[in-house]
Amino acid sequence: MTTIYGIKNCDTMKKALRWLDEHKVTYRFHDYRKDGLERAQLTQWIEQLGWESVVNKRGTTWRKLDPEIQATMNNETAVEILLEQPAMIKRPLLDHEQSLTLGFKAEQYQAIFPS
Repeated sequence: MTTIYGIKNCDTMKKALRWLDEHKVTYRFHDYRKDGLERAQLTQWIEQLGWESVVNKRGTTWRKLDPEIQATMNNETAVEILLEQPAMIKRPLLDHEQSLTLGFKAEQYQAIFPS
């Protein structure tokens, strides 16, 4: 089963979803805002990928964080903050056969889902 996580109105998400549709990949879309997040799942992502990869440091939500929180971020604090602010999670997050891929690049998806 393939699940793609993100926020529906994100431009990068739209590109990834369009690519999956065009290549007839069967997937389930999980919207962080609408469907929520489980602490255990988020903890697993951070343990597997590292909080530095999971947190979108280019977004406005990160930039609005207190600089002290940014400077002292670690796996535990990242889980707490991302549960409160799921828009800070880098998107899309693709879970295919228990392998996680962050972001969208057509070449990367082509390697995951060869025709």
